[in-house]
Amino acid sequence: MGVIYLVRHGQASFGSADYDVLSELGYRQAALVGAELRARGARVDLAVSGALRRQRETAAAAGWSADVESDSRWNEYDQDWIINRHADVGGAPVNAGQLPPSRGMSSRAYQGLLDVALSEWIASADAGPGSYVAFSDAVGDALDGLLRRLDSGAAAVVFSSAGPIAAICARLLDLRVDGIISLNRVMINGSITKVVSGRSGTSLISFNEHSHIDAAGREFLSYR
Repeated sequence: MGVIYLVRHGQASFGSADYDVLSELGYRQAALVGAELRARGARVDLAVSGALRRQRETAAAAGWSADVESDSRWNEYDQDWIINRHADVGGAPVNAGQLPPSRGMSSRAYQGLLDVALSEWIASADAGPGSYVAFSDAVGDALDGLLRRLDSGAAAVVFSSAGPIAAICARLLDLRVDGIISLNRVMINGSITKVVSGRSGTSLISFNEHSHIDAAGREFLSYR
């Protein structure tokens, strides 16, 4: 039976000029992830990261600074593109360039806007480049490819983001739009989701595990 640990990156730099950089808290969360996996005695045979900086920095801070494969299929969706294309306020399209966190939008307000845009994006029948169908298929292919490479009893760790992890869970649980959005919204920075593959197929064993974050203190808990 192969095991894959899907790790959401540590807290990025919400509200700064460059979101795609771990915050100080993000580095500490990543270190907690590494300590947790080692405490479990997980024999990690393969480490993979998305190509985004915050994902790569999480892998390094967790203790996988070398021999980490980069696979852009584990990248997060393009939030600004989705908001530009699918969100609207009062019937008028939203220009995400006018609404970044660095312009003073609160995390809660931004999440509300993103939820609206994601709902439209996921529900769309479009299957072309940039669609949710294409995004979900790419992440699913990445997962299947990893599982094929794992021998029985072997494990892999993937440093990714909320979107790809939610897409994997949605496929395994056959969730619809609202369920996908709900998973995406509650995923904690530095959380661990466990997927296993055996004779009965691929199964979701746990989602959004964060006891290692809770144990460190409430100040280590973040969602963005």
